[in-house]
Amino acid sequence: MTDLKYLLFLGCVIPYRIPSYEVSARRVLKKLGVELVEMPDFNCCGLPIDSVDHDAMLVLAARNLCLAEQKGLDILTLCPGCAGTLRKVNKTLQEDKKLKEKINGILKEVGLEFTGGKIRVRHLIQALVEDVGFDKIKETVVKPLSNLKVAEHNGCHVLRPTKYIGFDDPENPVLLKKLIEATGAECLDYMYETDCCGAPIVGVNDQIPLRLAGDKLRNVKAVNAQALITVCPFCHMMFDINQPRIEKLLSEKFGIPVLHYPQLLGLAMGIDANDLAIDELRVKATNLLNSK
Repeated sequence: MTDLKYLLFLGCVIPYRIPSYEVSARRVLKKLGVELVEMPDFNCCGLPIDSVDHDAMLVLAARNLCLAEQKGLDILTLCPGCAGTLRKVNKTLQEDKKLKEKINGILKEVGLEFTGGKIRVRHLIQALVEDVGFDKIKETVVKPLSNLKVAEHNGCHVLRPTKYIGFDDPENPVLLKKLIEATGAECLDYMYETDCCGAPIVGVNDQIPLRLAGDKLRNVKAVNAQALITVCPFCHMMFDINQPRIEKLLSEKFGIPVLHYPQLLGLAMGIDANDLAIDELRVKATNLLNSK
């Protein structure tokens, strides 16, 4: 079995709003022989307050990195926003000695010190591609999804900024497609695949992001994809939870199930749909499951 061990960083959104992502990820990672160590004392990655207080964001992220350093384990995240923030701060503090001293002066008050260079931060799909590997994933596929045609949505933070993320081409990403194809499913191309789902501006004007997400769903429907595959909790909420609102706003029916990638992989591994929390999807995947 794959000898991999990570400290699991769940972030704020997944445990409270998208637990199906966590449930399915735990299931498939166990099948792949990946050991997850709980990180019970973590705090927010800091991303939501970066535009308000940059130093506070740095401290919050650095505290999480310190906890990982104490455990001597790389961090695995399911949320691209968390992954991007933790990776950025990890690299920034390693390279900027003066800033590291400033942040450590604050961390000292809670008995922590960021040393840097000891741990890595991995998003789920990066860990699957670079650490687990396609060969291992394909070995666990016992029910190839050869009858399924799906589309993918990477999201913005899993690809950008390249300086800190840098494991796929943000203009022409291919790794999630290859992970989908490893399940036996066909991954279809569609117009404007790399466009944002709109989630970052929901708090400012929800009509604009709903229309942006609607445009993407329309393009996915145009190529006759049976489902849309996501790897981000915020993107998932836009396309799944908000799909009924989008349909009402645009007076248009989509009915496109939106699965987390671990749910798709789990089905190919032969894991029961109930154990992958597929029943928690807002847009039901009954027809999808019947056709696999």
